[in-house]
Amino acid sequence: MLHAVSFALLDSVNVLLIGIIVALGAMLPRKGRYGMISTLLVFGDWLGVLVLCVIVMFVFGGIDHLVQQFLESPLFGILLIATGVISLLLTRFGKGESTEMINRFLAPVRTPSWLTVVAGFVLGIIQSATSLPFYAGLAFLSAGDFADDLRYGGLVLYATLALSLSIITALLVGWVRRYPSSPIGMLFDAAGRNRGRVAKASGYLVAALLCAIGIGALL
Repeated sequence: MLHAVSFALLDSVNVLLIGIIVALGAMLPRKGRYGMISTLLVFGDWLGVLVLCVIVMFVFGGIDHLVQQFLESPLFGILLIATGVISLLLTRFGKGESTEMINRFLAPVRTPSWLTVVAGFVLGIIQSATSLPFYAGLAFLSAGDFADDLRYGGLVLYATLALSLSIITALLVGWVRRYPSSPIGMLFDAAGRNRGRVAKASGYLVAALLCAIGIGALL
């Protein structure tokens, strides 16, 4: 269970969703409906992650013996290290967050509506489907000695942990909008002036953790 929680938290570093939340906080007027919009967006993302969790868990449940063998093989550690190295290279030579992608998702979320939930749902699917930690955490949850009701019930917590950093960011942005001169507001202002560095730091952190976990799995 600890491995599943660790990978879920690692999956929570979602630069795209966090970038959209921060952009909303800066773009909307002070009396704008940021609270409702961010809530619908994060809920939609959470729902997308949860739906994909159920699908992946169902697939893993049918091949649980193969999943267990994979987690116990050196290939698992090698794959984590390789992903960490690739993430490191992409972070080093990439351009950081995609402003074009963020602007594309901002269009349907400027006002609270069902489109806001749909946009979040799509983000959740993209976030999870392209994340190795997402699959790794579910693999450990699937291979664990848990009853089916606990295993599938735990997916709600798993999806919540995968959104934990985005939820915290949404709350902090709401605080900054209300108290822009607070220490947190000044910190966000500094981070906003250095978004590229913050994004790269997040990428380096994820890459380092993946490599460390992969090395630990080989030992």
